[in-house]
Amino acid sequence: MATIAFLLNGVPQRCDVSPDTSILTLLREELGQTGTKEGCASGDCGACTVAISDVATEGHRFQSANACITPAHQLHQQHLVTVEGLANKGQLHPAQKAMIDCHGSQCGFCTPGIVMSLFTLHNELNQHPTPLTPARLEATLGGNLCRCTGYRPIRDAALRMNDIHYERPSWLDAKQHDATLPDTTLMSDVSEPPSHDPADKSFYAQPASLSALLELRHEAPQARLVAGGTDLWLESTQRLLALEQLIDITRVTELLALEEATLEQQAGWWVGAGVTYTQLEPLFERHYPAFAHLLHRLGSQQIRNRATLGGNIANASPIGDTPPVLLVLGAKVELASVKGTRCIPLQHFFLDYKKTALADDEVITRIFIPRCDNATQLRVWKLSKRREDDISAVLGAFSYRIEQNALHDVRIAFGGMAAIPKRAQAVEAILEGSPINQTTFRSAQQALDEDFQPMSDVRGSQQYRQQVAKNLLERLYLSLSAPDQEVMLHAYAH
Repeated sequence: MATIAFLLNGVPQRCDVSPDTSILTLLREELGQTGTKEGCASGDCGACTVAISDVATEGHRFQSANACITPAHQLHQQHLVTVEGLANKGQLHPAQKAMIDCHGSQCGFCTPGIVMSLFTLHNELNQHPTPLTPARLEATLGGNLCRCTGYRPIRDAALRMNDIHYERPSWLDAKQHDATLPDTTLMSDVSEPPSHDPADKSFYAQPASLSALLELRHEAPQARLVAGGTDLWLESTQRLLALEQLIDITRVTELLALEEATLEQQAGWWVGAGVTYTQLEPLFERHYPAFAHLLHRLGSQQIRNRATLGGNIANASPIGDTPPVLLVLGAKVELASVKGTRCIPLQHFFLDYKKTALADDEVITRIFIPRCDNATQLRVWKLSKRREDDISAVLGAFSYRIEQNALHDVRIAFGGMAAIPKRAQAVEAILEGSPINQTTFRSAQQALDEDFQPMSDVRGSQQYRQQVAKNLLERLYLSLSAPDQEVMLHAYAH
């Protein structure tokens, strides 16, 4: 058990929680806040959506999160808002009122989560008034499923809520520059995050520096590392396993940096292992548009607000979405322990299914992503049963330059085709320096059988995956030889 202190709907709280307690469990079973619902217990349906803000740094800026898979300890020194806290002096929040007026609820089970997603949108629009585009609305609601009402009345409610007058509580009023959070006296004597006692069999530690993290990792190499928890926490909610020893990296200052730098004469960016996808979106939109598009298919906004690039790599899943893209970009990972630091190509990091080059006492500290030059093109295509917020069946990433109608510096990688994210080296050899024509790509499709012998599972058979990967090569050929057909393919994929 460790004591955490946080604000809940503007009211200071202190709680003793065990390592594998989720925010949802804390709310429903300890604090009696049952408005937040459990639907899928895996971060897919959004019924458990809550809003979280960092008291010290973000003030009144709230981000949505899935309470079912977010560790309760990460609430320490944060402000948590649930559906119970939205009404003010008997007046419903505009998100609640609009959902009623537009008939956006039937059974009501998913409604609290939808309302909380709309709350974060309404709060953001209040602080930074900008047009509400369809893409922005889709991103906000993309992680909330409704089995009853259908989505049109919910979208109508989203468009209507800004027209509803609402007297905001003082702790939400970001327009007052001198606005203060509620009295946090009850939090002041629990200023330090949960720490690790080597004698404890069960612990949740939140080191604040890299040196403290590495020392913890050295003392407890068997402990699990957690950042967003969007995959790890499924071991608790889906497999019902105990997570007894956890080291949380989300407070480690050095792992939260995102900076432009040079490595071995390569320009690019160092991305800290604790940087979330939401924080990466502006960089990717400017420099890697295809990668940015993938992020919106990788997970919902609730997931992107918590999940990290470092976690997706460390998880070493063969169907992780970002590793194939990072492989074709030539990314490198920095690994550190109390013994020192080393940097290796990502291609050498994945060894076998769920096995990596990471030593027991090491952690991923940063990822280096090289900048693409103006001539390099990047394409990323993902196939999944559900278009958004779903795991890949197959993902293909393609990087190349075109000179005199021939391909150069070809890098191709797939996820879902082997025990690890893997480069298609036989295919690359066929395409490198070859003219862009049907003969070249037919040979490349045949070479794919040399690179991969995928397995069959619930997401696709071996034959399906092999054919899909060949079809992605066909799509690449069509996009290069007939751009107008690529526009049609792109529209169909959406």
